[in-house]
Amino acid sequence: MVAFDDTFRRQLHELFVWRRDVRRFRSDPLPEGAIDGLIETGCLSPSVGLSQPWRFVIVDDAARRRAVIDDFRACNADALSCYSGERAARYATLKLSGLEQAPGHLAVFADKASDVGHGLGRATMPETTEYSVVAAITAMWLAARADGIGLGWVSILSPDRIHAILDVPQSWKFIAYLCIGHPEAECDQPELEQAKWEHRRGADEFTLRR
Repeated sequence: MVAFDDTFRRQLHELFVWRRDVRRFRSDPLPEGAIDGLIETGCLSPSVGLSQPWRFVIVDDAARRRAVIDDFRACNADALSCYSGERAARYATLKLSGLEQAPGHLAVFADKASDVGHGLGRATMPETTEYSVVAAITAMWLAARADGIGLGWVSILSPDRIHAILDVPQSWKFIAYLCIGHPEAECDQPELEQAKWEHRRGADEFTLRR
């Protein structure tokens, strides 16, 4: 059994603290093989029934990237219209994607039709397929930060339009569109907290004992 010492545990905690949802990227390219390396790390993640339902699409094509950016702009305008007053004004100031700056684009899907794992663990909770993919994304996020690479999760997109833009099987459920690149700056505070949109709360607010 591999043993991890106190120094490693402290460094791991620091990695959690300094992981950020990055929206502001430098334009310099990623090291060769960086995205492939993150995908390999993601594939080490736990999955329900060892189903390994994650599916990754590296988006290099300029036209497809532009279509994703256009979709984000349309969806973001719709989201803004859901707010009013001071909250709308604050939303309009937020930078909510790094799609135009990030050198790397990666779409992540969950294959709902895969028979890998033979359905184990999914009969009562089929949504664990998607949860497994989110676990993979979290592992990639931390691995990227450890490598000095920023990762930003863009959710203000239309799943149907992303399916069409990337031409993927219908059985693949869209989970995330990730911007990947070197961050302009590093910070131990979420950007939305810096922008006074919301603040990070303590674990006691989310914990019950029974």
